[in-house]
Formats: sequence, structure tokens, C-alpha cells
Amino acid sequence: MNNTLVVPEAELYYEVRGTGPLVVLVGAPMDADAFAPLADLLADDYTVLTTDPRGVKRSRLHAGGTSTPEQRADDLARLIRHVDAGPATVLGSSGGAVTVLALAQAHPDVVSTVIAHEPPLDRLVDDADELLARSEQMMADYLAGDVIGAWKQFFALANIQVPDGMIEGMFGGERDPQQVADERFWFAHEMRESITWLPDVDRLRDSGVRIVIGIGEGSTGQLCDRTSTALAERLGITPTRFPGDHTGFVGVPDEFAKALRGELVQVGLDPRA
Repeated sequence: MNNTLVVPEAELYYEVRGTGPLVVLVGAPMDADAFAPLADLLADDYTVLTTDPRGVKRSRLHAGGTSTPEQRADDLARLIRHVDAGPATVLGSSGGAVTVLALAQAHPDVVSTVIAHEPPLDRLVDDADELLARSEQMMADYLAGDVIGAWKQFFALANIQVPDGMIEGMFGGERDPQQVADERFWFAHEMRESITWLPDVDRLRDSGVRIVIGIGEGSTGQLCDRTSTALAERLGITPTRFPGDHTGFVGVPDEFAKALRGELVQVGLDPRA
């Protein structure tokens, strides 16, 4: 089922698959399509909710609207209440991991377990000031028109190695207008709000929500490995390794689904029970 929900400043596009306990898959800036293969693999046993975050693709943002982790968390809470199948187990990846942590803090009544997969919480690491300054330069360069240069800075900051010419091939030449619009929105209105967000560790601990910090097996040494490890240390928990890298749910959806099912069983969502 595809539908929209009106929320403050935006109209959210969302999809619902399957039947059973509610599992929510969310990203930022990744849209619902990025999670479609994983959602299809889970839909035999679970009700799976996916959505485009506000301002991205089919989720229209009203003039003057913004996209903060708190707003995106409120959007998710409204969606979960709207589909009336909660409390939910929620997996968020990248900026979506920041969203679901904000959800656990502000709306613990709608969520039972949060799986934060590689949240880019730059303020948690020792070189935060340098990282954030470099990110400001990257965002400014992108918005000034240096798309290739900004993406080269992005991968260098993330400590992700890319083959020669790949960035030019991915982000140069003729591109899909919607992809470009979503990318520009991320650089202008979403990235800063995600990487500068600072979780309230005490509120997360006291929320009653089970928190899982996920890190890709292929992400060792990357920035999101560092930020995720730093958060897990503050929470006093051991990170859970998932197949693939930062976008393992896209690259190896079958393996990722198997690992995620294992986490769902651990929290009592066993379809065989």
C-alpha cells in the first residue's frame, strides 16, 4: 500500500507491506526505494513501513519547511500511530539512524526497539571540531556548484575509498533531476542537522526502548564506525555487526535481512512462535 500523510510543514509518502509485527525501515537522505529489497524480504512475516523523509523525493516539504532529527522523529511517530500497528521495531541507517535515536528520546511510547545503523554523530568523536569545519566547507562548495569537489571531500571525510573516476561517473554529466534535487536538499537542509545532533544518553537509557547500535562489517575504520562505536561506549553496550558496509541493506539485502531477522527474534518478534 502506498499513501501519504499530512504532517506539520510536509506531506509524507509511505509504503506498507506484509502482515505481522510492525518493523519500520528509514534512512536520511535515503528514500523508501532504497529499502524496498529488504522490505520485500521481511514482508512475509512482518508489517513493514518505509517512507521518504520530509523534503526527499515524494515527501513534499512546504515552503520554508526544515528537516531536523526531531522533526523527522515526530514524522515517524505520526506515521506509526497512523498505521496503528505499533509499538514498532525501527531500523534507521545513516541520517535515519539519527532520526530513530531522536524517536526513542521523544516518543518512546511508539517504539519498542531502535536499531541505529551507523549514525553519523560527528560530535561524539575527539576530532569533532575539525570534522564539522571540513563538512561546512564541503557543503558550501557543493551549494556553490562544485559538485564533484564536494563529493570527493565527502568520501575523504567518511574515510571511504573509491576507485579513480568513480565520483566523476556517479555525479558528473547528465543526471536524474529528482536525484539532483534530493541531493541538493541533503547538502542544504539535512546533512548539517544530522551530523551536529547530540543524543541525550541519559534519556536514551531511561526511555525503556531497547537500543541496538549497528555497524557494517565492511565499515571498519570509516567515520561512521568511529561515531557508532563512540555512542555504543557511552550507552555501555556492544555494537552489533551487520553484513555489508554503510549501505549493506542495499548491497547485500539477503544477508542483511537474515541478520536483521536474528535481531527481531531476540526482541520477541519470532514469526515461528
